Amino acid sequence: MNGWYRFLLSISTMMACFLGSSALAMTTETAADRTVAPLNSSATDVAAAGGNFSALVPLAGEAYQTTIMGRRIAIPARNRDNVLALTLGATAYTPKLGGDSVLPIAALYWKQRWDSWWTRDVIALFVNEMDVAKSYGRFQLLGHLENNTVPSADVNIKDGREVTSSSVIWGTVSGWLGAGYRMPVAPWQADNDLRVQLFYHAGYFYDARTGDTGSTVHLPPDTYQHGLRLRVRYDGLLRNIMELPHQGVAWGGDLELTRRDTWSDSTFGGLLFTSGDTRDYLKFSGYVIGAMGIPGLSERHRFVGYLHGGVSPMGKLDRFSSFRAGGGPFPNESDDLYRLPYPGALFNNFGVTDYVVGTLEYRLQLAFFLYLHLRGSFAWGGNRPDYDTTKGLRLRLTSSDGEAFSVGLTSGFIADSQLYLEYSYDSKLLRNGRDGSSVMLLWSKSF
Repeated sequence: MNGWYRFLLSISTMMACFLGSSALAMTTETAADRTVAPLNSSATDVAAAGGNFSALVPLAGEAYQTTIMGRRIAIPARNRDNVLALTLGATAYTPKLGGDSVLPIAALYWKQRWDSWWTRDVIALFVNEMDVAKSYGRFQLLGHLENNTVPSADVNIKDGREVTSSSVIWGTVSGWLGAGYRMPVAPWQADNDLRVQLFYHAGYFYDARTGDTGSTVHLPPDTYQHGLRLRVRYDGLLRNIMELPHQGVAWGGDLELTRRDTWSDSTFGGLLFTSGDTRDYLKFSGYVIGAMGIPGLSERHRFVGYLHGGVSPMGKLDRFSSFRAGGGPFPNESDDLYRLPYPGALFNNFGVTDYVVGTLEYRLQLAFFLYLHLRGSFAWGGNRPDYDTTKGLRLRLTSSDGEAFSVGLTSGFIADSQLYLEYSYDSKLLRNGRDGSSVMLLWSKSF
């Protein structure tokens, strides 16, 4: 994969990883610098709903005043329903992760709510997501468009190196139409709601060989594919000024049933996936995220737990339908919480048919705009692609696990922006048998 393709790949795919989670920054500026938007809720409302609000921790969207080194800081309220943000940065890997030592990152995020319309868009060069909803009271008509059409090869990794014979170009384009029910919930902030949504989805899948694709690889045909998706989302999280979970619980689940219209047997490295096993499949994934205080300590100290899991109870998932672990900062935005995070990973780093990923985070507020986090993660994945090095890199599916540890800072920055810096160490999972480290730096600017 040449440098130009790597650059395009990183811009497009890391975009989808990042979404809008840390692009919703608020920095220290005077009230005269910004037009004050209506409050999402007052501190009294939050306290009445069970939120642990105090002057120690500024909340997302709330007006806040403090004094630092004799200077008075006044941050006005803002409307969190309307956001336009850009993110730029890079992640460095040592040793290389596959063929990558440094990947640039770029992301554009837009969310807007009108009287009865709502949209959320994540726009990039080759990977895009667009959602729209029309509300009739608590009932909604829904639309969704997405594509993952990266033109460079997808390559499996063994012992930190690319298995070039596994390289394949593939992608999908799909549209969803559906209906749902949305009900606001405590603590009544812009992103606190319960949503139940049902979609019919239809799209197109394509794949192609590269000059490095092994002679034993036989690909399935390009095909139309369609099915049903059921999504449930509950977000009861109260967030701080950096949009990080402060208190409460969020959970959700996705059920996907898909049929490929035209399909055939496929082989990868000598391993056969039959058409009868892989044409139709059912996938279920879910998550629970919770944030709480630490007994005996002030609100500046928080515990945050993340638990994600997925199973495939019907059909056999193949390389193109499997769940995918991804990198980027941990999901904090309501519509991004479903994303499967693992510290230091590339976008769609590897596929699994069943998985459990858990993370425990300790966070310390060093200043009202500066937060330190320490994380420990454990991941297990079933039927992950691996290679038997004693048999000429013959593909096999194995269960594997790994641990990751990370430390990072989230900080407000000048001109209504935010900085995110994180170091991560992975024991063996990302490089499929070898440990390694990464450093990620992101700058997010809201407009």
